[in-house]
Amino acid sequence: MKNGLIYTFGLLLLLTLATFLIVNFPLDSFIKKCLILTLFSVKFLLVAFQFMELKKAHSFWKISTITILIIINLIIVIS
Repeated sequence: MKNGLIYTFGLLLLLTLATFLIVNFPLDSFIKKCLILTLFSVKFLLVAFQFMELKKAHSFWKISTITILIIINLIIVIS
């Protein structure tokens, strides 16, 4: 594997561990939800752009992916 893929995979593992730790911290539920959504968004974008080769795609697909991610996050935060 290329070094970039290995670094991305390691970062995904660290973000998953951070999510696990955040769930176990005694924080307010809204703060917890926002932190977990932030980590989810970073992981989603890492997977989409690195492993699904979205970084080489047309800008329409990049903007669509980010827009859908923002809409999903807003729906979750509002509900």
